[in-house]
Amino acid sequence: MYEHAYQEKLVTPEQAIAAVRDGDMLVHGFGLAEPPALLRATADRLRAGDLKRLRVFSGFPLKHACETILAVDLTDCVDAYSQFVSTGERGLVNTGLASFVPNHFHQVPRLLTEFIGVDVCVTTVSPIDKSGYFSLGTTNDFTSTAARAARVLIVEVNRFMPRVFGNSSIHISEVDAVVENHEPIYTLPNADPRPEDEIIGRTVAEMVPDGACLQLGIGALPNAVAGYLESHKDLGIHTEIFGPAMVSLIKKGVITGALKNLHIRKHIFTVAIGDQEMLDFMDNNPAMESYPVSYTNHPSVIAQNDRMVSINAVLEVDLTGQCNAEFLYGRQYSGTGGQLDFVRGAFDAKEGKSILAFYATADNGNISRIVDRLPQGATITTPRTDTHYLVTEYGVANLKGRSTRERALAIIGLAHPKFREQLLRKAEDIYLL
Repeated sequence: MYEHAYQEKLVTPEQAIAAVRDGDMLVHGFGLAEPPALLRATADRLRAGDLKRLRVFSGFPLKHACETILAVDLTDCVDAYSQFVSTGERGLVNTGLASFVPNHFHQVPRLLTEFIGVDVCVTTVSPIDKSGYFSLGTTNDFTSTAARAARVLIVEVNRFMPRVFGNSSIHISEVDAVVENHEPIYTLPNADPRPEDEIIGRTVAEMVPDGACLQLGIGALPNAVAGYLESHKDLGIHTEIFGPAMVSLIKKGVITGALKNLHIRKHIFTVAIGDQEMLDFMDNNPAMESYPVSYTNHPSVIAQNDRMVSINAVLEVDLTGQCNAEFLYGRQYSGTGGQLDFVRGAFDAKEGKSILAFYATADNGNISRIVDRLPQGATITTPRTDTHYLVTEYGVANLKGRSTRERALAIIGLAHPKFREQLLRKAEDIYLL
């Protein structure tokens, strides 16, 4: 029925990108939904001088974006804006060649539509279905909002992109140009585990009750937590990032979603990042539903899930409970992302809790991640008034309802033993003790 409309809009990447104008703000698909053919064609126009200047808004730029429109040789003609600094663009941001946009993840769709503006949106989608719809697949976040706010929407159809349900559909009538490029989706390898991951993972898993609704990230620590959840029952998912650890728990029957308040028996997410097994599991799976980040990450929505448990990581904590998850060695290291969204939403949920986990030391044990005060200029990702549970390989501290003195003593108890005496002295110096 929609074949004629599809064929009318089917063009080459070069033809599609011809619609981009000098000075446009281009928003591209997040993470695994970066459209490689369209990004290469855009970079080619810039290098040829046919396109003089372009503004680019990225979420978590990976291989395709970093090797094309965010390449170092294009920094003179690309004004790059980052919602969450990734490894690939960290050097650009920390040398002034790209800019970080401070934000809470759930607010980014509004920032784009009301304050930043969107001219062109390009993203990878699954093949069109019989009703004329593409699926955004692994990426919904702010891409779904940008797609409808843009002057020009260009989709790169890839048969390897999974079809996902929920609010994840774009109709052919909404699209200005279609490009086909069927190359395997870029996936991320699993992070190598550390000995501390197993200790922290076991501790965190013991804090998760049966029937809990989880927000869990990706990486070695979430994988370790998942490994100790295998004896739990009827867990649910309402998360920002969906990853391989969750797939494993669903397949083993641990995650069912049967006791959720919202979207019963559905696995709710806004971004999926992981491996090929995860992509295969997601494809055409009616239990998988993605929604815009303005919904999944809004604290008021998160709080509607009883027994909500959010599990996130931080880099550094001071003795008052302030947490830094994005600033390292005087530079922007990552971003706020959805951490505070879920910290607040989980605590407001009935029987909910937020857990912030971190290693007690860095630099092979030479540096304490617990400090008396966060360094000058460091970002406070989670304020002390919001911090609930802190976990290291040395234990758990619940900061809610505790005085500054009680907090300081509890947090010092999470530090590596060789740093505790020094931290006690510093706590006395700043009159916490």
